[in-house]
Amino acid sequence: MEINLISDTVTKPTEGMLKAMLNAEVGDDVFGADPTVNLLQEKVAKLFGMEAALFFPSGTMANQVAIKIHTQPGDKMFCDKWAHVYNYEGGGAAFNSGVTSHLIDGDRGMFTAEQLEKAALGRGDIHVPFNRLVCIENTTNKGGGACWDFEELIKIGKVSRANNLAYHLDGARLFNALVAKNETPKQYGELFDTISICLSKGLGAPVGSVLVGTNEHIEKALRVRKLFGGGMRQAGFLAAAGIYALDNLVDRLAEDHSRAKAIGAVLENCSYVKKVEPIETNIVIFYVNDAIDPMDFIKKMEQKRILLISMGDGKIRIVTHLDFTDDMLAVLLEELKLF
Repeated sequence: MEINLISDTVTKPTEGMLKAMLNAEVGDDVFGADPTVNLLQEKVAKLFGMEAALFFPSGTMANQVAIKIHTQPGDKMFCDKWAHVYNYEGGGAAFNSGVTSHLIDGDRGMFTAEQLEKAALGRGDIHVPFNRLVCIENTTNKGGGACWDFEELIKIGKVSRANNLAYHLDGARLFNALVAKNETPKQYGELFDTISICLSKGLGAPVGSVLVGTNEHIEKALRVRKLFGGGMRQAGFLAAAGIYALDNLVDRLAEDHSRAKAIGAVLENCSYVKKVEPIETNIVIFYVNDAIDPMDFIKKMEQKRILLISMGDGKIRIVTHLDFTDDMLAVLLEELKLF
């Protein structure tokens, strides 16, 4: 039995999801004629209380399109130093949009309104980049699945508006945060200009993300998606998986969170572990003692058919997900104790 904990993107569609995909009514989405894609987009827009939504093949493309529609080349984007849009999207903000990134030194991928306010101060003339955009990531990937405090997000929104900054949420694992914090999509829809959500992470769909915003934002996004090569034809087969996930697989995220906390509790009592980051959702990040090479630890676990991943800086990441069962959890916990 292989236990793959590299990411929550390694899941396979459930039987119910496959059935929904097989029975999907499809058309050519490039012409706006795929009824299942249209249904997904309408469903997500309504869920967040926003005007419109657009289906994308990946979360990276959804985020990069959002950055593009909010900025012009030479502009400045504010984000945390650990933000996915900066660290793990191939330098896309610079390549696709010509945007420079101002990195804020936050805590576990989360900064404060006060930090943003200080960062946004200063010269506003032709010699410096124009401040245009704030990007938030919830939950934070490199921060170990941490959830932002919603009141702080409101404060950041006020700073953004006061400084004429667009406000984008990379909500790749937003549903994990919603379940963990007992929040609602509409709370976020009222706060952000645009939001991207990923259907292929904790929600278990094989492909796809959705960008939500105003009609004007999504009209621009449709054009940029085309420029980026993101138009898909009979994409309803994929959209059907997303619809199924939203209807059936959101509440079960609490199971992933519970298993992650159980893993963290065992790691805390392992003598070879130096530190375990706080665990709120489905990501566990820990550090082994200095005498152990993190990559050696990962290789030795791989020999036991347990797959983990390095996040750099000595971080080892475990991500629980739809295909990670209680039986697998028992095996993992025993191997961690025996290492």
